[in-house]
Amino acid sequence: MLQLRRELGLWGAILMGLGSIVGTGVFVSIGIAAGIAGPSVILAVILAAGVALCNGLSSAQLAASHPVSGGTYEYGYKYLTPWLGFTAGWMFLLAKSASAATAALGFAGYLLNLLGISREFLIPTALMAVVLFVGIVLGGIQRSHLANLFIVTTTLFSLIFFVMAGLPLVISSGFINLTPFFKTSEEGSGPLAALFHATALMFVAYTGYARITTLGEEVRNPTYTIPRAIMITMLITMGLYTAVALAGIGTLGAEKLSVTTNTQVAPLAVAARQFKVPFSSQILAVGAMTAMLGVLLNLILGLSRMLLAMGRRRDMPALLAHLNKSRTTPYWAVLVVGFVIAGLVLIGNVKTSWSFSAFTVLIYYALTNLAALRLSAEQRLYPPWITGLGLTACLFLAFWVERQTWLVGLGLIFGGLLWHALARWITSFSRQTISTD
Repeated sequence: MLQLRRELGLWGAILMGLGSIVGTGVFVSIGIAAGIAGPSVILAVILAAGVALCNGLSSAQLAASHPVSGGTYEYGYKYLTPWLGFTAGWMFLLAKSASAATAALGFAGYLLNLLGISREFLIPTALMAVVLFVGIVLGGIQRSHLANLFIVTTTLFSLIFFVMAGLPLVISSGFINLTPFFKTSEEGSGPLAALFHATALMFVAYTGYARITTLGEEVRNPTYTIPRAIMITMLITMGLYTAVALAGIGTLGAEKLSVTTNTQVAPLAVAARQFKVPFSSQILAVGAMTAMLGVLLNLILGLSRMLLAMGRRRDMPALLAHLNKSRTTPYWAVLVVGFVIAGLVLIGNVKTSWSFSAFTVLIYYALTNLAALRLSAEQRLYPPWITGLGLTACLFLAFWVERQTWLVGLGLIFGGLLWHALARWITSFSRQTISTD
């Protein structure tokens, strides 16, 4: 079987990781989480990075022992049960669809803010972005390291600029906007509840690290490279996110940053208007838009491939496994993904989309850690306590989002399992009918 050439070294893998992680999360979720936890969102950024690191190492172990496409969907089938494998795939679809809708809304928010256009055009602009990128994916676009390099460079430049221009203002103000550091939650249940809620939301901002674990066929010495790439990428991202949160909240204040996120979906661009450097807001907006378009493109690709894999197993309708004539695109899967993302965009509430994504992605990675615990001693690369910590943290944080959000999430899990049972029954009935004939 032909395999991809091993062309990526450690820093190439880190660059791919940064391109997958740094996107919607830093440009949108910090504003959402700041409204919940106040300045203590800075601590939430650090806690979320620790949880993500545990999960990333679990994913790396699984990728090394079972190097197939499909992520935890496939790991669940191999190491757990078909029911949990299906649940992982179902959670991936729900989580990443919500993230893609947030990316589209975030892109629209920063674009409209840049052009000075009314928020009334937020949803139509986001829908246009979804339609455009669904069309691109249907055309069989090939992801390239060069395109990723452009997106990462532009995004990192804009964020480093934001930090360098914003921190002097924060220091000169005497850090006045960082007090009080802790804030009670919206339900009035204390600062710890607000901190855990914000940590759950910020966790989603790190979840692109799974992209690194899929590079096993393309990196040199993957056993050495992949774990180190994950750890270094996490440290860089955590440092960058912490500095951005400090500059954003210190400049504008947590409440204003939150209100801006809800009304304009462009919190960092509004904060950048306070800087004394010309064109600050515009520079930030360009970096945000490139990042979110990259996220939107990659999520449409990833979601359609997950539907393809589930269609092949008959966990989803077999129609979704159909490819175009040139065998480059699962066109029905791409169209379904586009309709789902568009439906979530119509909600028009970035906080709702992001909170739902937080719950579902935490359940997804809880299953990742559960599968990693089933690895044998020979397959395990790291101590089991790391995996256990990741599992516990994911389950703990998942239920700190709004009660309505996790209740809806549990309902959708139940609905997905009912569909799975029906699909298995239909497949079994069809086979029995064929054998009888």
